[in-house]
Amino acid sequence: MRLVTLCTCQWADLELNELCKLAKEMGYDGVELACWGNNVDIDKAINDEKYVEYILKTLKKHKLECKALATHIIGQCVGDAPDPRLNNFAPSELTDKPEAIREWAIATMKKAALVANKLGVKIITGFTGSPIWKYLYSFPQTTAEMIEDGFDKIVRLWTPILDEFKKYDVKFALEVHPGEIAFDYYTTEKLLKKFENRPEFGLNFDPSHLLWQGITPHIFLNDFADRVYHVHMKDVSVNLDGRSGILGSHIEFGDLKRGWNFRSLGHGQVNFEEIIRVLNAKGYDGPLSVEWEDSGMDRIMGATEAAEFVKKVDFKPSEIKFDDAISN
Repeated sequence: MRLVTLCTCQWADLELNELCKLAKEMGYDGVELACWGNNVDIDKAINDEKYVEYILKTLKKHKLECKALATHIIGQCVGDAPDPRLNNFAPSELTDKPEAIREWAIATMKKAALVANKLGVKIITGFTGSPIWKYLYSFPQTTAEMIEDGFDKIVRLWTPILDEFKKYDVKFALEVHPGEIAFDYYTTEKLLKKFENRPEFGLNFDPSHLLWQGITPHIFLNDFADRVYHVHMKDVSVNLDGRSGILGSHIEFGDLKRGWNFRSLGHGQVNFEEIIRVLNAKGYDGPLSVEWEDSGMDRIMGATEAAEFVKKVDFKPSEIKFDDAISN
């Protein structure tokens, strides 16, 4: 069976040893470690071999595997247009210095490839950012050239990073997500073509970001399966009650007035059986990483239940045809 891992992006407040102890107690086989907060410090891992040894020993002590590093907030700073919200992601000394934030992000993403190599990790998940997300609704009028320029800028910014990934035999898995240059089916298709399908650039499949947009997750997965390097297990519930809309109304996550909310696994509307069947058909044997985001539920209770849910919903493909037993 596939490893069930915990994406620690929402648990970066915990120190690594405490986090790993808790993840094991909640039923996880491994972790997808966030490279911020109190989980993994990229600069420290670059400069201090004892720190790298500490990470590896801590994982071993708690009998956990690490198959991916998460760099979402760092990668966001690479490709976004100047945005004061990025101050929350970058070092405090770079506050309100958008070009310095971008330079820091590019340098840090390059370092992440070396850190992954030191830890024996082959996949780095994350975001790219988007210089054109503000053009989502094409008014004032948005030209085709403006969109092309945005995609081309992402390719220019990320190509040196991907070259570094190639050097260390590490792959980047973009989480297709609103706010990114690739946020749905056709923008994903366009971006992969822009990168000329270079093998270092692939996808982190997360069904929750697709369903509320009206995209059928397992169809997306089937069509892009050869580029899916990592899988997030996350649920979402869409509740358009006649007042709410899919754009969220600037209402915080978890508020019941929203038209959709992330939910703990099994409490939303994602059809995980169809996802597992596609993964089996396409031969995906990587981890199933729980990204737990449910503002309406206690996170330890929810993440514990989520680990059990994934182990229950995952199943092996058949090794024989069901009717072989009746053939001559």
